[in-house]
Amino acid sequence: MLVSNPKAGRQPYPQALQAVMSIATAEQSRQWLADWGLLNRGPTPLYALPDLAAELGIAQLSVKDESVRSQLGSFKALGAPIALLRLILRTFPAQQFEPRGLLQGQYADLLAHFTVVSATDGNHGKGLAAAAQSIGCRCVIVLHANVSVEREQAIAAFGAQIVRIAGNYDESVEHAAELAASHGWTVVSDTSYEGYEVIPRDVMQGYGTIAAEIVEAMAGQAPFTHVFLQGGVGGLAAGIVSYLWEHYGEQRPLFVMVEPEQADCLYQSAVLGKPARATGSVDSVMAGLACGETSPLAWRFLEPSVDYFMTISDDQAVAAMRRLATGSAGDIPLVAGESSVAGLAGLVQLVQGAGAAADLGLDSKARVLFISTEGATAPGVYAELLGESAASVLARQRAWARA
Repeated sequence: MLVSNPKAGRQPYPQALQAVMSIATAEQSRQWLADWGLLNRGPTPLYALPDLAAELGIAQLSVKDESVRSQLGSFKALGAPIALLRLILRTFPAQQFEPRGLLQGQYADLLAHFTVVSATDGNHGKGLAAAAQSIGCRCVIVLHANVSVEREQAIAAFGAQIVRIAGNYDESVEHAAELAASHGWTVVSDTSYEGYEVIPRDVMQGYGTIAAEIVEAMAGQAPFTHVFLQGGVGGLAAGIVSYLWEHYGEQRPLFVMVEPEQADCLYQSAVLGKPARATGSVDSVMAGLACGETSPLAWRFLEPSVDYFMTISDDQAVAAMRRLATGSAGDIPLVAGESSVAGLAGLVQLVQGAGAAADLGLDSKARVLFISTEGATAPGVYAELLGESAASVLARQRAWARA
């Protein structure tokens, strides 16, 4: 399904939104994280995929590979840590903590009894747990029934206390809020709700690092005409579009939002003109995008900027994973997890429907970007879906690089 958003415009980035998220604050967040030991040095790669671009009939196709952002394996290493840093700085102003020193554990004795809690599909919780371990505070993570044991173990490895519930993601969010209220803990969530926007804003602001690196990598080149983004509650997309919108202004790229057909909360928000819930089961192989309710804060940025909203099937996502893993003579093989390929799957679907591609200007002049947000964060799930291990794909990648 595809729907055009009549509220998306080409005006300069509004001052009201800039007061919430800005390039300046994104750059500050980036500097704070620069020395964190769990992040790899330097920007993540921006790969060109010329063979796939030719197959799709477009001028250029590029992918930002967030799988190598850190040992955590996903872009979420940028969001939760920044939110936790800013939370601690606000909570303990008299201590005058130094942000880089916090992440180096210099104040662990003072923060040993400070506890944060969050619900997660996997990657956000792992990022929060890792940051809490580095800082020295306690972390409790609530997991819903569909989060794999692999992902649970990966989070627990960073010292988080795990709480399991029988419900879905949205119910785990509610449970985390209840735990916080009863124990005096603080929720560090990547989705907003009434009366809770400051921390989700900080999470989204952390994702501006990705956009900053994209702009820097494209210096001196023609900018992208189209950017395909994956859904979820909308936090990643808001962090990216706010930065690119502020940077390019009226010349911003055309933004396309892609999400699972059974977790279509953003699509439904576009249809209804307000933050909405998904209409499907919210049970998708794209676990990180299996969210049932739009973040109202994210929607403030997405409604005036995202030009089209669309949905894809699980099978289309797996096909995109396989195409990236296979590579070609001109395209580097990539390990892309099930939640990272929605943008590519959406692009392929539109190109295969000639009418839709023409409407969006996906032609021989189009320069398209998508973001691969994670690697094989659940290696067993990855291998089951592709019939090949991530290690095998990485071996093929190394061979490609040597050729």
